[in-house]
Amino acid sequence: MVKTAVILAAAGKSSRFGSSSPRERKVFRELSGRAVWLRAAEAFLNHPDVAQVLVVIAPDDLDWFKEKYRANLAFLELELVPGGAERSDSVRNALARVRSDIELVAIHDAARPVISRSLIDRVFEAAQQHGAAIPTVPIAATIKRIEQGRITDTVPRAGLHAAQTPQAFHRKLLLEAYARLTGPAPTDDAQVVEQSGIPVVAVEGSSLNIKITTAEDLRMAEALLTLLPRSGPTGPLHPFADEGQRDLFS
Repeated sequence: MVKTAVILAAAGKSSRFGSSSPRERKVFRELSGRAVWLRAAEAFLNHPDVAQVLVVIAPDDLDWFKEKYRANLAFLELELVPGGAERSDSVRNALARVRSDIELVAIHDAARPVISRSLIDRVFEAAQQHGAAIPTVPIAATIKRIEQGRITDTVPRAGLHAAQTPQAFHRKLLLEAYARLTGPAPTDDAQVVEQSGIPVVAVEGSSLNIKITTAEDLRMAEALLTLLPRSGPTGPLHPFADEGQRDLFS
């Protein structure tokens, strides 16, 4: 067992989702009766290696979040962290709160609620062995570069993979990588580590592990929840858990 902290990134403004208020943001929308962020969090809260879970929330949403999810927060062992201007700023804020006895740190998008125990295990095990690991899936579609509505190039897809989360790293390695970070804001945490010259291992991701970006994605996630394995939970379920959540622990 390796003590692991999970940072759940939930501070985005959901601009592509068309949200104008906290309650409309994608991570706070209901997915089969439960908030998207909560379904993502519970996959880790019930994992035996996870000793700390930090949820990063936009500062302007914190008061609303605490009131909206007061019943959940009273029961679940979560720590709330104010987010920053960019994703990397939010992760920095959370890293400052990670306990010193933690060995691995995993960062997961709160907008990825359809995640299986087997995927989490693959990432955790690879990060423990190699120092840095992320799940990826091969890109199957033909990729076009478009400028001003016109196709300017067809990008060869050989070797191209789409990155997913959770992305996991040795704590000290990630702290050092963020301390050296300069230049434009990275789009994921693996990029921060890559820029430090540290190799990142790719493990098999899952086509079910989609990131909710649009209302259509939310409808897709509803269907995908039913496809997760049903081998049953390995840890205790809290009183709020429903049958749909049991998929998340397999």
